[in-house]
Amino acid sequence: MNRSRRTRRWGRGCKAGPVHTIHALEEGHWEQWRPLWKGYLEFYRAVLPEETTRSTFARLVGSDDAMFGLLALDEGGTGNGLAHCVVHPSTWSDAPSCYLEDLFVAPSARGSDLGRTLLEEAKRASLRREAGHLYWHTQEYNGRARSLYDLVARPTSFIVYEM
Repeated sequence: MNRSRRTRRWGRGCKAGPVHTIHALEEGHWEQWRPLWKGYLEFYRAVLPEETTRSTFARLVGSDDAMFGLLALDEGGTGNGLAHCVVHPSTWSDAPSCYLEDLFVAPSARGSDLGRTLLEEAKRASLRREAGHLYWHTQEYNGRARSLYDLVARPTSFIVYEM
């Protein structure tokens, strides 16, 4: 069987997911980013003032490499995933570390491997900023995300405390 036939045959039997492209977050992405940020906050049952949302976006798109954002867009230009990272110094290394503070995939794009793609791009972006490693926290009950994280990273023995 030639390849074109096989592709056509598979095409009839499978529903193809949308194509995603990952972009560095820019000022012109506000309209695509805002609904994702809102969805992320709703997922965690968090409410932030609009001023904080606008300030967060401004810092993510600013020229300072200490914070950066990534935005996943489908072929129609709709935002369907985001990642926000904070690069910071470390007492354990001369190289900085990169904390993945926020990762969100829109419900319509879940199961499409977009979460893994965002994680991989966050790692590449952190390496471009000379960060020694990328790390993140997640809620214990977030089983769907944790099943992905268990495939791409290793959990540590640290427990997070807050004051």
